[in-house]
Amino acid sequence: MALIECEFFSEALGLSSSMNVILPQNVSKQIGINETIKNSDPPVLYLLHGYSDNHTAWLRRTSVERYAAEAGLAVIMPAVNLSYYADMGYGGKYWTFISEELPAIVHSFFKLSRKRNETFVAGLSMGGYGAFKLAMSKPENYAAAGSFSGALDVYSICKTADTEEEMKSLYNAFIDPETILGTNSDLYYLVHKLTKRKIWKRKPPKLYQCCGTSDFLYEDNIRFRDYLRENDYDFLYEETEGEDHNWGYWDKSIKRFIEYISEI
Repeated sequence: MALIECEFFSEALGLSSSMNVILPQNVSKQIGINETIKNSDPPVLYLLHGYSDNHTAWLRRTSVERYAAEAGLAVIMPAVNLSYYADMGYGGKYWTFISEELPAIVHSFFKLSRKRNETFVAGLSMGGYGAFKLAMSKPENYAAAGSFSGALDVYSICKTADTEEEMKSLYNAFIDPETILGTNSDLYYLVHKLTKRKIWKRKPPKLYQCCGTSDFLYEDNIRFRDYLRENDYDFLYEETEGEDHNWGYWDKSIKRFIEYISEI
C-alpha cells in the first residue's frame, strides 16, 4: 500500500485542508519482460473521523491500512474539524466540502473507481452520522455506508448536551436544534424520503450499523435501528455486549465493515 499525506486548498472552505490517503500498490502485474496487465481502478472508501479526532486518527489508532491492503481498497480520510459534516451556521461549509468538493478533488488527484457499486463511506461517532447522512443524501454515489457507535440523532444530542464545549460546537454547526428536523441533517427524515417518498428509484445504499451495549450512544442507536426496521430499510445491525466508545472496538468495526462491503 501507499500512504499519502495530502495538503490541498478547499474552495468550499476557503482554506487549506488535509486528508490522508491509502492506495493499493499492486495496480499492475508484470508478465515476462514487457507485457503488463493492469487491474481496474480500485474501489474507494471515504472514512470519516469522530468529534475529537482529525484525519490522522484512523491510521494512528487502527490497522485500517492492513485491512484495506487485504481488500485492495483505497481509503480517503479527510479532516472536517468539529463540523458535524454540516454547512455550519458559524463556520465553514463542510457539507459542501465533503459531499461535492472532496470527491471531485480525490478523482482529480487519483485514479480510483467512479462506479457507485465500488464507492463506500463509513465513520465513527460523529463520523458515523456523517457517513449515513452522506450516503442517504447522495444515494446515486454510494453503494453502502457504515456507522460505528454513531451519533445518529443530532437533534436529541443538541437537546441533551451537558457540557459548554459540546453545546458550542453543536450550535456552531446547526444554530438551532429545531432547524435539523425535516432536513437532510435529520437521518430519520432521510430514511423517510428514501423509503416512503422514494426520491431514489433504485435501491437505497445499504447500511451497516454497530454499537456496543455500554456506549453512551447505545439508546440512540437502538431507536435508529428500530426506525430502519419499521421502514423496511436494507441494513445490518450488530452490537457487542459491554463495549463502549473506544478504539479497540472501532478497529474491529472497520475490519468488519470492509468484510461486509467485500460481499456486496
